Amino acid sequence: MANFDRLADLPLTIESHELSGQQADVSSGFMRMTTTISVSGAGQSGSGEDVTYDNEDHEALQAWGAPLPLAGEWTLGSFCEALEALELFPQPPLREISRNYRIWGFESAALDLALRQAGQSLCGRLALEPAPLRFVCSLRLGEPPEILAPLQQRLALYPQLEFKLDPTPAWDEATLEEIASSGAAVVLDFKGLYEGTEVDTPADPDFYQRVLAVLTDTWIEDPKLTPEIDAVLTDARSRITWDANINSVADIDALPFQPTMVNIKPSRFGPLSELFRAYDVCNERGIAMYGGGQFELGVGRGQIQYLASCFHPDGPNDVAPTGYNDPQVLAGLAASPLPVAVSTVGFQWQ
Repeated sequence: MANFDRLADLPLTIESHELSGQQADVSSGFMRMTTTISVSGAGQSGSGEDVTYDNEDHEALQAWGAPLPLAGEWTLGSFCEALEALELFPQPPLREISRNYRIWGFESAALDLALRQAGQSLCGRLALEPAPLRFVCSLRLGEPPEILAPLQQRLALYPQLEFKLDPTPAWDEATLEEIASSGAAVVLDFKGLYEGTEVDTPADPDFYQRVLAVLTDTWIEDPKLTPEIDAVLTDARSRITWDANINSVADIDALPFQPTMVNIKPSRFGPLSELFRAYDVCNERGIAMYGGGQFELGVGRGQIQYLASCFHPDGPNDVAPTGYNDPQVLAGLAASPLPVAVSTVGFQWQ
């Protein structure tokens, strides 16, 4: 049975819903805002997190006077179908992908509530055994002359920490050699699919060749496959993985070749039915998976850790505890792998 089919017929009673915001300065140098969505009914409450990136969209949602028509007697499947037909933005979102982020926030809250009302856990309902969760720290290094400082500061506190790093042209030979000698780089995110952003990297085959000649054992995430770069990566295709372009099963189907592994970010998929279908498809095709975060500030971080522990606990999961994303990381954070911490009922990671 498909995973979502195991969930769709869960009874769901919703009497009310509430929204609350949170914000924090994060390591990428911007004020991150998210919205916690709480749905309640039959003496229980479930929570999810809208991880839309544009703060204006959160402010508009939280100021919206008209409550959404969520109250009623549903199954989880019928609720999701009705929700996906609603307009969830009081004004058009600044980015179209934000519609998926908001759907994820509401549907993950509804999943949590439906499971609590049934007295079941997500892993129990799906007959899955969660496992200790390997995670990596996603990090963009500094600028010369302190380019390695963010990496060094974290490794000084957590010598076994693994990283997903964003290569940039500022990485000279000495930088590459020190990263290689640390043995800490697991994924190199070339961000080749971004255009017109602050994190774009050049589609320069010499840049790719220079980086990969030194860092020979890492995963290569989101390369820009121009003919010249594709030629550089011919012998490394088994190491190529995809992230920014994976929002649906159709996106996996559209890749230029079947990948060894893909990054499944739950919030990017939006509807629960599409997310769990992606898990099914990857398992059927033998495509390995890892999970990714979206600078969650609340319950959403634990929920993506929960899913990763069930579906791909051994992958290079970009789901580190939130403290690893702080501008100045402190001692005392949980180390990888995270012990299993699923709630006895519902969809929460304790």
